[in-house]
Amino acid sequence: MIKLVAIDLDGTLLNNDRKISTENKEAIKKAKDLGIKIVVCTGRPLLSVVDILEELNLRELDDYVITYNGGLVQLSETGKVVSQQTLTKKEAADLYALSQELNVPCSLIDLENIYELPHPEGRESWYPKTEPALPFVSATLDDFSDDHTFNKIIYCYETSTLNEALANIPEAYLERYSCVKSRPILFEMMKKGVSKATGIAVLCELLSIDPEEVMALGDEENDLSMIEFAGMGVAMENATIPVKEKAQYITKTNEAHGVAHAMETLIFQQV
Repeated sequence: MIKLVAIDLDGTLLNNDRKISTENKEAIKKAKDLGIKIVVCTGRPLLSVVDILEELNLRELDDYVITYNGGLVQLSETGKVVSQQTLTKKEAADLYALSQELNVPCSLIDLENIYELPHPEGRESWYPKTEPALPFVSATLDDFSDDHTFNKIIYCYETSTLNEALANIPEAYLERYSCVKSRPILFEMMKKGVSKATGIAVLCELLSIDPEEVMALGDEENDLSMIEFAGMGVAMENATIPVKEKAQYITKTNEAHGVAHAMETLIFQQV
């Protein structure tokens, strides 16, 4: 029996207008009423998803949210940190230097802000216009103390230019950090070992839930780990091919209320 449902946002729970359909809302409410734990699992920071959590009534006392692709697990009501894995300033400097070699912009992210570092000429980060509600601050590495830590580091830019740059990343970097392409314009780097699966594993241990009792729904590369981890891994019909290949079930698209369809088929009809 499914006891926890981990749901990605963009391309999964949200439609292409970044809204939640009535069908998906009703399915989540029904699951909650059955005592199933619903956990939003996203690459975004908590501040970026608070409105979504409130819309779904997922900011109650015992609700959790997984942010930064699994690098941070929090109580969604208060933001209290349950678990986090961070990058050091030295690691941030390493990844910033790489961005300069690749000629792409670099943003550093911690619990408070998104820091926009000096970018290559004519290549300003696309992240501020992608997530305009977030707190952006211009900064340099010298602005941070040596013991400052970051939750993740991103390169956000036009798709074809970014893809060309990513093809030139030395293999050593891919081995040194956890790296995922979460959207066509967004490449994210976290502490080695961080993934959505590790975030879910933290909650499974805390709540005494077996991985076989987890359903995970997603569509992009950064969802692969949790789809493989969960007893029931579900890919959206609009998911990338690698995600579909690893999933045990392919539901409808994010435009066709695929989350609700999967929950109806795999949970409610089995109760």
